[in-house]
Amino acid sequence: MNSSERSILVVVHSRRDDTVEAARRVLTELRAAGARPVLSVDDRAALGDLLDLTGVGTLALDVPLADVELAIVLGGDGTILRAAELVRGGTAPVLGINLGHVGFLAEIERDDMDDAVRRVIARDYRVEERLALSVRVKDAANTVVYETWALNEATVEKASRERMLEVVMEIDGRPLSSFGCDGVVVASPTGSTAYNFSAGGPVIWPNVEAIAVVPLSAHALFARPLVVDPGAAVAIEVLERTSGGGVLWCDGRRSHDLPPGARVVVRRSSVPVRLARLHPAAFTDRLVRKFRLPVEGWRGPDRGTA
Repeated sequence: MNSSERSILVVVHSRRDDTVEAARRVLTELRAAGARPVLSVDDRAALGDLLDLTGVGTLALDVPLADVELAIVLGGDGTILRAAELVRGGTAPVLGINLGHVGFLAEIERDDMDDAVRRVIARDYRVEERLALSVRVKDAANTVVYETWALNEATVEKASRERMLEVVMEIDGRPLSSFGCDGVVVASPTGSTAYNFSAGGPVIWPNVEAIAVVPLSAHALFARPLVVDPGAAVAIEVLERTSGGGVLWCDGRRSHDLPPGARVVVRRSSVPVRLARLHPAAFTDRLVRKFRLPVEGWRGPDRGTA
């Protein structure tokens, strides 16, 4: 590989015709600009019979992660979460082009795709760092048995539909409450518009450093959504009386079984997730656009005359 050649990872929701066609356009434009497109092993296998992959590198096989400058994502939020997983451990930011439904993590819509690729080539974008979550699972002997991370949320859920999960929750080394529930969601500001939102948790602006904690269908007097300091450690213990234990899910992508006595500790990760941004749009505008919120009757910004 030419040491001066730029490597751009392309991550594709390859099971849809429109994303395959979008991948064709992006790969063609990158090669025409003298950059080297890169695919993951899985994406290369999925697209190999559908596209001409001449000159396309393969992540971790002939292109190390450290050489990847940026990841262009063609799909919805699930594909963006997969891309964040692929570049974890490197420095490449993720640029999402929404080919899904809500696409809250995406920077632009499909109509602006060609312009987005040109701006990537021109390095005409800024990088925004988002708080990520560090997640550890400890056994009853307090030994760490599993470690992972999450961009959106870590969720402790019951393993059986028929049975309730019994937990005790701790914030910053102090017990808060024990209760039966369907689960507990611990979300980052980025994830506040995902599972946290569906569970009735608060929407947190991305530049606010905080962690949301939302019990799911809890049988308790004090089981309201919480917003805690980003430096706090949130611990959820699966009580021994829980029949069948529970399961940990991170971003809906990585899971780990939680037997009775297991302890899940979630805190701010020392490594943020980097998102590439093309447009400095206000988060309020993003909320209105993505959720189609009614704003009729707005008279304009406050001019400070109060």
